[in-house]
Amino acid sequence: MLKLSLIGSALIAITIVIHAFGTAAWVRYLAARHTAALPWSSRRAMLILVGTAITVVFLHAVEIVVWAKAYQLILPANELDVFEEAVYFSFVTFTTLGYGDITLSEGYRLLSGIQALNGIILVGWSTAMIFSVVQRVWRGLSPNVASKD
Repeated sequence: MLKLSLIGSALIAITIVIHAFGTAAWVRYLAARHTAALPWSSRRAMLILVGTAITVVFLHAVEIVVWAKAYQLILPANELDVFEEAVYFSFVTFTTLGYGDITLSEGYRLLSGIQALNGIILVGWSTAMIFSVVQRVWRGLSPNVASKD
């Protein structure tokens, strides 16, 4: 149990680093690229919003694949040995959907709970980032709104 807790903690740390670098890079890109005079065009606003959504979905997909690869390395040979199956299980677990059609064997179940917690944290982080970007886009489209804050 301690070993799995340490492995799970390491995977959480890895995915948090991925998310931190990815979101920071995207924010730096937005700050450098979209500080043009206000108001922004609807096209610019759409590119920012779509780009932000695609960025966070991509980051989550990478994080899910990291977990899937870890499952393949850690679990017994007959469990999640097909990469597609490992990614599917990881997606279902990360998003806390939890169909239950695939479960880990006894002794390894703790990892799926740790991954679900990791997913909740990172999806919350992405939600907060998207909310912040939407607020900024709103101000960019309507500069008068920003002056009333």
